[in-house]
Amino acid sequence: MFTATAAGAVLAGPYDRGVRILTWNLWWRFGPWEQRRKAILSVLREARPDVVGLQEVWEAGGENLAGWLAGELDMHWAWAPAGLPPHWRPFVTELGETVGNAVLSRWPISEHQVRALPSGDGPPEGRVALFALVEAERVRLPFFTTHLHSAPSGSAVRCAQVTELARFVAERHGTGTFPPVVTGDFNAEPDSDEMRLFAGAKTAPAVPGQTLIDVWRYADPHQPSATWDRANGYLTHPAAVSARIDYIHLGLPGLASSFGVRSVGRAGDGPVDGVWASDHMAVFADLAVAPED
Repeated sequence: MFTATAAGAVLAGPYDRGVRILTWNLWWRFGPWEQRRKAILSVLREARPDVVGLQEVWEAGGENLAGWLAGELDMHWAWAPAGLPPHWRPFVTELGETVGNAVLSRWPISEHQVRALPSGDGPPEGRVALFALVEAERVRLPFFTTHLHSAPSGSAVRCAQVTELARFVAERHGTGTFPPVVTGDFNAEPDSDEMRLFAGAKTAPAVPGQTLIDVWRYADPHQPSATWDRANGYLTHPAAVSARIDYIHLGLPGLASSFGVRSVGRAGDGPVDGVWASDHMAVFADLAVAPED
């Protein structure tokens, strides 16, 4: 399922067709994963994103879920293997089975880079961030995706991770002509210390002078926003709470820029042929791109 809400642009300007960004945690190989991957493909086909950040992407038996999706959707892709969290290891069933982040793009990816994220005082998990430089039709889009530490009590670990992520964005976003786009499952709610630190709009930023706008700030305040949602058929634990923990951030454009946000919404927010695609719902944003002139 796919829902959209129009948004006010970050800055006024003469917009034409924009770029659709989507981020989604695909829940590794948990649950009925063979049926789920067909549902994931169906949702992506309906949403028709231009660039996608994916988390909890599995690789096993010589097959990579991101590679399979890219082949089915005729998209380019980049992959960043990550470590398996310790509490996942009992669920590994195949030799070489692993997890990572990935980027899908309908335009070529001219370069990519992986950055290890710190574990702070938490257990070593091998969390990473993936950068991909997307050669879009009229802009070079610096795109990032990541998946942060998940423990509810792990705010300090995530603060260390978003600080390193912000440094990574600062180092690489200058390779593009579009403001940086950062996607991922941050495992943190919008008012948390780590999200305020990363965005740098409501507190001192992790990197001086760097501001990253949470695109959901341009959504209709009445539309459903939770990406970890009790409405999802996989969230059966009675202590589960609905929360928005998956994000798209856009670097604050300069005052002379005509980049902006046109619409935001959720995708994968209902079952496909009776199967929920993931335990997370996807977030998408239509970003406006100024005409060449």
